[in-house]
Amino acid sequence: MDDKKYMKIALDEARNAAERGEVPVGSVITDKNGKVLAADGNRCIELNDPSGHAEVLVLRAAGKLINNYRLSGTTIYVTLEPCAMCAATMIHARVARLCYGASDPKAGAVYSCYNIGSDNRMNHSFAIQGGVLAEECSELLRNFFKIKRD
Repeated sequence: MDDKKYMKIALDEARNAAERGEVPVGSVITDKNGKVLAADGNRCIELNDPSGHAEVLVLRAAGKLINNYRLSGTTIYVTLEPCAMCAATMIHARVARLCYGASDPKAGAVYSCYNIGSDNRMNHSFAIQGGVLAEECSELLRNFFKIKRD
């Protein structure tokens, strides 16, 4: 799979989220053949939903598309290291692989603060690849928050 190709799609979704006033995080989920099942960005504010993270939204959409909450064989791409809620949802969905861009030293739950996706005490684990287009993903977040502060 071409991780950069899918991360660029996630970045487009993150930019769309920023235009809506949401924290610019985007996500894409693909099947085992690389077909995009869903793509979206954060929509917590728009939906008045604290679980409206990009990852949760694409997991929901993919589940509806394939008519199954188990998303075995899928890869999820996200511009920011997932939080605990999103990482746990990936476990319950049986995602095969996670690919993320920027690390999140405050709330990252697969590497930075916790190791949810690779914790052998859980009933599922998934492969993790971090740092794909990390600088571009980080820059988008930095610029968004700089504008918010100004």
